[in-house]
Amino acid sequence: MAPLVLISGPETLLIDRGVERVLAQAKQASDDLEVVRLYGATYEAGELMLQASPSLFGGDKLLLVRDLDEATDELIEDLDTYLKAPDPSVGLVVTHKGGNRGKRILDALKKAKAEVINAPAVKSDRDKIDFAAREFSGAGRQARPDAVHALVEAVGTDLRELASACQQLISDTQGVIDLDLVTTYHAGKVEATGFRVADAALAGNTGEALRLFRHALAVGVDPVPIVAVLASQLRQLVKVEAAGRGRAADIARQVGLAPWQVEKSWRTLNGWDSEGLGQSIQAVAAADFEVKGGGAAGHGRAPEYAVERAILTITSERRRR
Repeated sequence: MAPLVLISGPETLLIDRGVERVLAQAKQASDDLEVVRLYGATYEAGELMLQASPSLFGGDKLLLVRDLDEATDELIEDLDTYLKAPDPSVGLVVTHKGGNRGKRILDALKKAKAEVINAPAVKSDRDKIDFAAREFSGAGRQARPDAVHALVEAVGTDLRELASACQQLISDTQGVIDLDLVTTYHAGKVEATGFRVADAALAGNTGEALRLFRHALAVGVDPVPIVAVLASQLRQLVKVEAAGRGRAADIARQVGLAPWQVEKSWRTLNGWDSEGLGQSIQAVAAADFEVKGGGAAGHGRAPEYAVERAILTITSERRRR
């Protein structure tokens, strides 16, 4: 491993994986590696210099400094001093979740040619879908796009939960990971997601959309994210409709979607026109206002009725075309 390593970015799962990978490489290279862990928020002056000194018993040493972004002033000063003359026989790994705290040390590490491992944020659905797809392909497993999409919908926003769900499917199953397999493992969550509600509504299936919505409420799904999904899916259709036809990959780059999302939008757009999409977007905007405390919902009326009215508008607009 490089004598200096910086693992930087807001995604803590990716930071932890970067640390694990570096430690595994170091332990593979040294039979008697001593790993010393120091933490930014609890660091006391002089610890770094003390630990960086040669071991009385010989052997290799690696200093792991976690959370430089939470560092005490003492840690920043000690790292600044150490990096002016780092010991080439001692490995130093520093993690930083973001922000300006410790920037002087980040600059010093980069100037010293530290190896940099990035841990970028994984926030958007597209990022999570790409992440899950890499989890499966990295394990040598084929996963169908609709299965990966459904898994992301079912698991939610937490990347660690998504990674755990991927690992469960990898460990417990064999063959191609398809939608039926994901549904078997996450049946209640998959069925209750806002994406399923949106798919049914945009297809003009009133009964199924309302059933899925009421089931989602019954298992504790808040109506606010369901409205957000309805709005997002409608905006996606507008983007794809405005982009016209062409290669799915080209349209995807133009509108910021994945190719399979463009193809799905094309299928959904059969039976829609601009006027119907506009009316539906207005209905969802009104529902969003009400479920967040405005309008009738803010005066004692249950917010789920606002969502049901939006669903009825969407399905009626779809059926009229």
